[in-house]
Amino acid sequence: MYLGKVIGTVVSTSKNESLSGTKLLVVARLTEKLIPDGSTQVVVDTVGAGNGEVVIVSCGSSARQSTGKDHSVIDAAIVGIVDTVETVN
Repeated sequence: MYLGKVIGTVVSTSKNESLSGTKLLVVARLTEKLIPDGSTQVVVDTVGAGNGEVVIVSCGSSARQSTGKDHSVIDAAIVGIVDTVETVN
């Protein structure tokens, strides 16, 4: 899992049928200081996240299980919206 920030949406009318009915968002990966590290990923939104929100992203089989689509092509999913982050300096 990692922290990310929603920076956009993806609209795809032609996609694998296992993605039917899913909302796709573009997420920028964040460091522990909530600074973008330069990488982005298209993820399935399972919690209703919006642009600019800091989110928790799960990857691999955990992402598929969180969507209830165990046999889909999903590789990453938003599983939480972050309220606060506290780190020890």
